[in-house]
Amino acid sequence: MCKPANSSSPGSELPAPSAAPLPTGGGEKAKDVVVDAGLKSLDHYRRALPKWRYSLRQYLLPLVRWETPYLAAFQNAVRTPALDSYFAITANLGTHTFFMIGLPILFWCGFRGFGKGLVHILAEGVFFTGFLKDMCSLPRPLSPPLQRITMSGSAALEYGFPSTHSANAVSVAVYGILMLRSEHNIYSPTTTVALEALAYFYALSIIIGRLYCGMHGFIDVIIGSIMGTAISLVEFYYAPAVEEWMYSSNYAAPLIIALIILVLVRVHPEPADDCPCFDDSVAFAGVMIGLECGMWRFARYSPYATIYNGPHASFSLAAMGWSMSITRVIFGVLMIFAWREAMKPAMLRFLPHLYRLLERVGMSLPRRFFVPASEYKDVPLHVRDDNLIPNVSDLPKVMRSIRGPGRGRSVSIGPQSAADAYETLAYRERRRRESLEGENGGVKSKGSLMSLRESAAKQNGADVFEDGGKSSGVQQQNGRVAEFEKMMGTGTVMIANEDEMILGAEDELGEKEVFSRLVKPRVRYDVEVVTKLVVYTGIAWLAVDLILVTFEMIGLGAGHLVAAL
Repeated sequence: MCKPANSSSPGSELPAPSAAPLPTGGGEKAKDVVVDAGLKSLDHYRRALPKWRYSLRQYLLPLVRWETPYLAAFQNAVRTPALDSYFAITANLGTHTFFMIGLPILFWCGFRGFGKGLVHILAEGVFFTGFLKDMCSLPRPLSPPLQRITMSGSAALEYGFPSTHSANAVSVAVYGILMLRSEHNIYSPTTTVALEALAYFYALSIIIGRLYCGMHGFIDVIIGSIMGTAISLVEFYYAPAVEEWMYSSNYAAPLIIALIILVLVRVHPEPADDCPCFDDSVAFAGVMIGLECGMWRFARYSPYATIYNGPHASFSLAAMGWSMSITRVIFGVLMIFAWREAMKPAMLRFLPHLYRLLERVGMSLPRRFFVPASEYKDVPLHVRDDNLIPNVSDLPKVMRSIRGPGRGRSVSIGPQSAADAYETLAYRERRRRESLEGENGGVKSKGSLMSLRESAAKQNGADVFEDGGKSSGVQQQNGRVAEFEKMMGTGTVMIANEDEMILGAEDELGEKEVFSRLVKPRVRYDVEVVTKLVVYTGIAWLAVDLILVTFEMIGLGAGHLVAAL
């Protein structure tokens, strides 16, 4: 049986908005008004966003609504249990967690240049897509009619535009293809073609999977893919010049880059709803700072720099041997987890006291949806605040998910986040308003997709039946799209396991009920921002500098390769 997804503690519910007449904004004609996705007096986003951001959102919102029934028709036409499992599992290959675990291994196995490029494009992709997500505050395509298939509990709480998965996948594929076509390619022509084909297949699987799983729309993946491509092109053609400047400069170069990154974190837009995009952006900002500072220090001051850096680097993975390489990876991963498990609790204990002192002198930098230190006593040390690297206590659950990934998959139907709820209620209000205006003979607002199609079909002489069917295959498909549009703005919040994919009842709940059934975001504390910056700066610095030095000191290094030459 399906079960409501309302696992929240008392007092954590979002306030249910109260109904109110639709404002027309200073004499604006009703037909020109796009009903807003917020329903706190139908004015949530108008009040929560600056005017220019609200105008941008209103311009883009009709695109999200227009594409939703087409996405539902696509999902309905191609969906099978096998594809459900495939796309739910492969979606993990486009997540930040997958890359955060895999990228340090590239540095420890001698692929420092390629690893650094991947960190750059992924960090920039996560940061700038998160920047746009919070700036535009656009909802994901509505469910129903879509059913959302996911293995992630936090993904549904994020905004939809643009797709970070698509940006990550396309940036990695494009960067890999550019490297394969460069003069530094060491592979045979056959291997090169095979790797290029794999890169294309990987990117397409992630992009199509986001559409198939109901997590993104066409505009989301298109803009995400364009951003990923642009980021990779900039990295491939311009990063070498920046790197040369850094390594030839004194400490001012990494300091300038770190300050630029911190400024970008500070100007990250405030979202209209409680969205976790900022958390991931902060984590990757820390990764970038640690990467640049660590690689600069290692290249300039480490006695082992010539082993890994430069055209005459002596490191050889083949000469290292499998046993030594695997031991290095295991030891390096353990060092990263040890750093995180030690530093995170220490920061969460110390920073609240510092923040309270700063608040007293008026130096606090409050951010929406983060509880200030003056309003809490202590931060729970085991708070699940990390979407990138799991806590050590969560590793058994992660391993069980890897061994049996199908069990972690769920199918959700209905609003899951505040943005979903506002959009559901707003679209419902739009349909109700259109119906009332039609009955009263008033000025009609912009028609729905279904009414526009019916009007066009009648003008073209096509027969339109009551059930939406048409006299041709194309018209029948349009009829199905129209039926999916009827489902927009309906439904309850339902979660189904993979063996229980049952569509939720399409009852139109009131506003309070819709909000009470949401998946509630966790409480976030102001000290988490600096904690993440410090922890992830340290993780990256360890991976590219201090862990390599430790390898050499404990007998897991590559110094013996130099002596053997």
